[in-house]
Amino acid sequence: MITRRKLITGAAIGAGGLLSGCDALNRNPLFQDILASAETANFVVQRTLGDRMELASEYRMADLSPTFRANGTRDPASPEYDASAAQGFADWRLRLTGLFRKPQQFSLAAVQSLPQRTQITRHDCVEGWSAIGQWTGVPLKILLDLGQLQDKARFLVFHCADRLGGRPYYESIDLLDGFHPQTILAHRLNGSPLPVANGAPLRLRVERQLGYKHAKYVTGIEAVASLAGIGEGKGGYWQDVAGYAWYAGI
Repeated sequence: MITRRKLITGAAIGAGGLLSGCDALNRNPLFQDILASAETANFVVQRTLGDRMELASEYRMADLSPTFRANGTRDPASPEYDASAAQGFADWRLRLTGLFRKPQQFSLAAVQSLPQRTQITRHDCVEGWSAIGQWTGVPLKILLDLGQLQDKARFLVFHCADRLGGRPYYESIDLLDGFHPQTILAHRLNGSPLPVANGAPLRLRVERQLGYKHAKYVTGIEAVASLAGIGEGKGGYWQDVAGYAWYAGI
């Protein structure tokens, strides 16, 4: 049972552990139990009481941060990525796989030719910093409609070109966030092509969630019925290795 005391403790310890990056605390079984309980409560409250189609706050050009800080991988630095970057990502492919009726792939040019959305939003990092940036990209809904999700699809897994600690990086969201109007695959930041450090050529922007959910260097979207067979089954790289919450709604 999730008690009020457990929720308060989970929020306090969770914030302290994640913001400080304390590995020992993150590996503690009791801490993991508290995190899981707090995450479940957060998910239930957000989904039950909140309007998940409500837009995140959008800002003006005058509000843009002087620089948009890069976090996590700043360059995949693999031979394949470097070769693609050298030719302006002309050979980049975004693949729709898994539970789509029409699995397919898109070049970067094809993604850019689809209807686009531009939004100025605030990126909130679990480490405690924020930045405001202007993002342009294709609404994820358009790609999902083109791929035609099967009825049993429940989650979207984003596969990425970078690796951390020898592991492929991945992240996932559910369909409600996938169809949110501000969820886009961005290829431009502040009016310019997305820099390598910020996830070129494509990164996920899921504006109602914390920054670690915004996967960079996206190469594929896999529709699945369950996250159990992906990585360690927790829904993302940081969830697998450090116990981060799968649901990071804000």
